Amino acid sequence: MKKALVIDDTHAIADSICQMLSIMDIQATAVYSPLAALLKVKEYVPDLVFVDIHMPGIDGVEVISYLRREPAFLDVPMVVVTSDDQKETREQALKAGALEVIIKPVTFEALESVINSIQ
Repeated sequence: MKKALVIDDTHAIADSICQMLSIMDIQATAVYSPLAALLKVKEYVPDLVFVDIHMPGIDGVEVISYLRREPAFLDVPMVVVTSDDQKETREQALKAGALEVIIKPVTFEALESVINSIQ
């Protein structure tokens, strides 16, 4: 079973993504802050990472950039989940190392499509 890490400061969104991933037979763990995520990855290397862009303190682009510097995360697919549909935001996320950007609200179909394209 694949493992995913979901990083979003909005609990309801992170939990919803985890539930949808569970339906797809992916074991998902939610963390609700960038700092919690950076601590979690010291003990847990998932097969996929979903990260929100706009969070307090460290934003999602910085989280991706940090993880991409860690050898264990060089090949881990990372997907940005954001309500910000600006072209610049998408470009920043992809430049930092995200494979895809999903615009909120996240649907099951959007998640499934991204996961199928990664596998």
